[in-house]
Amino acid sequence: YQRRVHGTPSECLFFFAMVRQSTLADCLKGISNAERRGQRQVLVRPCSKVILKFLRVMQKHGYIGDFEVVDNHRSNKVVVELNGRLNKTGVISPRYDVSLEDLEKWITNLLPSRQFGYLVLTTSRGIMDHEEARRKHTGGKILGFFY
Repeated sequence: YQRRVHGTPSECLFFFAMVRQSTLADCLKGISNAERRGQRQVLVRPCSKVILKFLRVMQKHGYIGDFEVVDNHRSNKVVVELNGRLNKTGVISPRYDVSLEDLEKWITNLLPSRQFGYLVLTTSRGIMDHEEARRKHTGGKILGFFY
């Protein structure tokens, strides 16, 4: 949207505010940019349950350190400790349906190698990586990836 700040209509200033499309995409892009700059921690806002569970999967595999939720009585913020291990992360939009048979195709398309990297899926049993989904024999919708 646009907002006029001051002045007559012929000499007024317009500010164009960015509309937030995906909070998960903004979060992962902020983490990836901070990792490239070599920062040790990054502040991410706003925070959602999906973001927290995605970060928990990344933390479980050692790609990020601890993270702390800062309550500001609105949409919260997250401070993420970085450890320099993350190479790339991204969101897949739209969230495509992925069956167990199609999972291998997505892995070869998105990940650089079979030895490292993870796809994150949202399933009826919660948000998990592709290896856990294969163990639990469940498909779901693809959220994103990291390696």
